This record gives sequence, C-alpha cells and structure tokens, in this order.
Amino acid sequence: MSLVRVPRPAQIPTGIRALFVLALLYLFLVAIQMLGGTFKDLGSDQAKLLIGQISNPFAALAVGVLATVLVQSSSVTTSTIVSAVSGLMATQTDPGTDPADLQAFISPFVPMIMGANIGTTITNTLVSMGHVTRSNEFQRAFAGATMHDFFNLLSVAVLLPIEILTGVLSKIAVFLVHSLHLGGGVEFKSPIKTAVKFGYQQIKTAVEGLTGLGKGDPVFVGLMVLLAVVVIFTCLVYITKNMKAVMAGRLERAINRVLERSGLLGIFIGILLTVSVQSSSITTSLLVPMFGAGLLTLENGFPICLGANIGTTVTALLAAVAGNHAGLAIAFVHLLFNIGGIVVFYPIPAVRRIPIRFGERLAAKASQSKWWILGYVGGVFVVTPLLGMLIFN
Repeated sequence: MSLVRVPRPAQIPTGIRALFVLALLYLFLVAIQMLGGTFKDLGSDQAKLLIGQISNPFAALAVGVLATVLVQSSSVTTSTIVSAVSGLMATQTDPGTDPADLQAFISPFVPMIMGANIGTTITNTLVSMGHVTRSNEFQRAFAGATMHDFFNLLSVAVLLPIEILTGVLSKIAVFLVHSLHLGGGVEFKSPIKTAVKFGYQQIKTAVEGLTGLGKGDPVFVGLMVLLAVVVIFTCLVYITKNMKAVMAGRLERAINRVLERSGLLGIFIGILLTVSVQSSSITTSLLVPMFGAGLLTLENGFPICLGANIGTTVTALLAAVAGNHAGLAIAFVHLLFNIGGIVVFYPIPAVRRIPIRFGERLAAKASQSKWWILGYVGGVFVVTPLLGMLIFN
C-alpha cells in the first residue's frame, strides 16, 4: 500500500513578510498623520473644549483603560493619543516653543497613557482562562497573568498621585524634547515625513471628493477620525501577526534561555521580544502557558513582563515621528512611566514580591471559586473605569 504525501501549506517567504510589514508601517504612519491633521482642523476653540473635557485625571485614566480594553491593544491607544495630542497642539498659537506651556498642555493626557497600561493586561488575563478546567495549571497561569496586572495597577497607584502633585513625568519628557533638540520626530526635510504627508493628502482629497464635505464639517472630522483609527488598528493587527509568524519560535527559545539568568537580562529579553513583534500582549500571553505548565516560575517571568512594558512604548515613539513637540513629549511620558514603575518596584526584593504575592493570592481564590474571575475582570477592566468616567467627568 502506497502512502499519499499530503502537501504542506505554502509558507510565505520571510522577505515577502518583511516587505508587507514595511508597507503596513507606512500606512500606520499615514493614519497617524491623518488623525493628527484632523484634530488640527478642529481649530483652537474646539481643541480647548476637548481638553477641558479630560482635565480630570481620574476620568482620563478611566478613558485610557476602557479604550484599551475595547481595542485590545495599548499600541493603538497610545499611538492614537500621541497623534491626537500632536494635532491638538498644532491648533495653538505657538506650539512647543515654551517648556512650561508644553508641559501644561500634555499633562491632561498623562493619565490616559497610564490607563492604557492597565487596559492592555486584560489580554493575558483572558489567555489564562484557557487553563480554567485544570485547577493547578489554571492557578499558576492566572497568577502569572495577574501579577502583571497588579504591577501596572500599583505603578499607577504610586506614580499618578506623584504626577498630579509634581508633574515630574511630563516635566522630564518636555526637558528631553528640548534638550535633545527634537522637534516632534522629523522636523527637517525628511523623505519619510514627506511621503507620509503625501499619503495623508491623497486620502483626505479622496474623502472630500466622495463625501462633498470639507475640513470644517463635523461629519467630515468624524469620518476621518474613524477611518484613521480603523487603519491604525488594522495595520497593527497585521504587523503583529506577521512578526509573530517570523519570531514565534525564536521567542520561545529566547525565553527558555533566560529562565535562570539575571533579572536585568529578563527585562532586556522582554524589551527585545516586544519590539520584535510590536505587541506586549504577545510577549506576556506567550508566558502564560509556560506559567501554567510549570516551565517558568513567576519570579523568572516577572522581569520579562516588565521589559514588555518598556518595549511596547516603541509604537508610541514611532507614532511621534508624524507629530510635533507635544506628540513626542507624550510618547516620552509613556516610556518614563514604565521605567519609573520598574525603578519603584523591582530593585528591592521584598517590594518586587508584592505584585507576585497579589497574583498568587487572587489565583488561589479564583481556583476555588470562578466568581472571583468574573468579579476581578469585570470590576477592574469594566465597572471601575465606567464609574470613574461617570463620577469624575
């Protein structure tokens, strides 16, 4: 009897995937420019009104959490915030030349960035649900997922009050922009920025021609914002999928190699992996089944999660290429917030154990009663942010 060989599905060559990712990156930057340009077209009066609506830091934090939960990507949320800030700043009379004015302008958006960090952790928490039918395995997986949640929640609990009282993150970000002479990405005659603006103008002209509407029309503004967000989301989804296809095997091997190494090396690996796939959710979600299987201890996996937090800020910095001083400053805030959380919680072993202990205790409760899962996920990621928006806005 002869054996029939079943052909394998054709694999897409790595070079083709790389070209596809470059094309998606271009569309991503065009969408960022589109969003920023549309907010710029709102005019200064509407811009001031919009900023006034988010002046309460707790409402802004809640917006950041809910927006990220809905789109399942902090990269989408933070890059959207960066482009919106750039566009709104462009409506001001003298954008970005005075450090104090710039710091005051970006401050209302800082809690949104922090909220995005909280919202993105829902992904790996949901991934851990795949182990729910196996009690011991689920307890390890859920603890590994939620220790990252607790780290981000505790970072916000410590750094948000400090930022409200002192403005330290936004002040340092503004200082970096001005001291490094960075004009919001590419202020010189960059071919990248020229190509991005060209793509944006073509889309804007096409939408104006199809709808018969102009930049002052609220319907036109809404359509452009919606189109930009859809393109941003779509590009990041496919960038992530293609990078994951190229890097997935390497990710697993790299994580296994770092198991018994130093914590700083774990942080570096987390940064590298997240930059490679442009998604902290992929890095942290990849760890969850390893926690569940007992291949990775919480202590060894924790630094990788922290590195993923830093790695994900690259997307916002990339979005700032299409912006100005304000966009770059808020992107720096995202980076500084994640570094600040690590500085506060990682160096001292006893403090480092706090998020891990919280995750372990919640996982123990959740393995005994699944109502703890519903209460935790619904309370942290849905009910509390909604109440925050209703009460503080």
